[in-house]
Amino acid sequence: MIPALSFFNAVVITVWVVALVNTGVGTTSLAWGAYDQALNLSGLLAITLMSLAMITATRPAWLESVVGGMDRVYRLHKWSAILAVSFAGAHWAVEEGDDLIKGLVGRAGRVPEESVGPWLAQLRDVGEELGEFAIFIVIAMVLLALWKRFPYHWWRWIHRAMPVLYLMVAFHAATLAPLTYWQQPVGLVLGTLLLAGSVSAALSLSGRIGQRRQSKGTIVEISRTTADVIEVVVKVEGAWPGHRAGQFAYLRFDRVEGAHPFTIASADHRDGLLRFQIKALGDFTRRLPQRLAVGQGLTVEGPYGRFLLDRRDRRARQVWIAGGIGVTPFIAWLEALRTGSGAEETISADLHYCTRDAGADAFVSRLRSLCDEVPGVSLHVHDTAQPGGRWSPSASSTWDKGSERVEVWYCGPRGLGQQIKAALVNTGGRQTRLHQEAFEMR
Repeated sequence: MIPALSFFNAVVITVWVVALVNTGVGTTSLAWGAYDQALNLSGLLAITLMSLAMITATRPAWLESVVGGMDRVYRLHKWSAILAVSFAGAHWAVEEGDDLIKGLVGRAGRVPEESVGPWLAQLRDVGEELGEFAIFIVIAMVLLALWKRFPYHWWRWIHRAMPVLYLMVAFHAATLAPLTYWQQPVGLVLGTLLLAGSVSAALSLSGRIGQRRQSKGTIVEISRTTADVIEVVVKVEGAWPGHRAGQFAYLRFDRVEGAHPFTIASADHRDGLLRFQIKALGDFTRRLPQRLAVGQGLTVEGPYGRFLLDRRDRRARQVWIAGGIGVTPFIAWLEALRTGSGAEETISADLHYCTRDAGADAFVSRLRSLCDEVPGVSLHVHDTAQPGGRWSPSASSTWDKGSERVEVWYCGPRGLGQQIKAALVNTGGRQTRLHQEAFEMR
């Protein structure tokens, strides 16, 4: 499996290599030659990464097996957008720097402008204006996405303009690309990316993202698990393909709000019932208890995700770590093991559950009941409300077993995940592997 960042780097490096095939600078001036290459390559990389961001925004299920899950597809989407804006900013800065070069070395050695017909010249003028306008808006949108305090529901509405902005930038790239590009490999790469990105933008604008993986459902039960967590049971109708323990689905309660991802907190019992544990983490989830009712219809899209029990290394000792609502995929795992649908053999694992108050946490009793029925899984509850109850991975000997191969699965808050990563680095050993569910919408 290729990690998302490696896949991302491979795409960028490939584009650079293909772009360098275009060696026809056509100038004897070092300054103007560097200017032309910097202008063209920064623009090429900007549209490449923006196209990649547009493609990954369509939730392509086939890409999960390449990068390791839809959470990493979204991480790829996020960083593609951030770096696309960075290269676009560099592209604009280089283009604005031609006056500086003229002041330093004059116009001698500069490549003459391409001779094009009046119709293409007019298109290029329009493309230049559209591209400059669009990139400034995109930069503002990315900055808002990185500003976590900006309300999600407002950001989501603004984000809907991204496909239109992409089409404007794609038009800019197609009309202003040197005509010689279309006779070289770089033109093939650019044309493919523009086509794929434009199709993805059209899917987004028409509301067809994930349409083939959608099913209708009805809420059949709502209950409160804890003070800030509700359980929603959904009866799926139609052609639901079934799910594997640890996967998630997008739920759309109304068309205006759109779809939100939630882990399926139950194994697939082939009865069409899906259980979701939803914690009040933001403005949308805080309002859900007042907005949902038994009998209410909704759309279920999925399943997605690669946080799967059957992907475990059967030769490694299993260490499962859950923080707060991150326990939901492990509940699904335990249910699958209890019914015999999650493993073909006996499993041995240590499940560590970190909670703020075990006495008021209904997940604790649920986990104990499930672990009692699944031999081989040992439950360890870490209650931060008790003195010394906080679990510190850096001080733990959970995976310090010498040369034994250990596989760690983690789902929970980012802060605890960073501590786990740091602890694994400190232990040094290549025998320990970490799997982490890291899904974020922005």
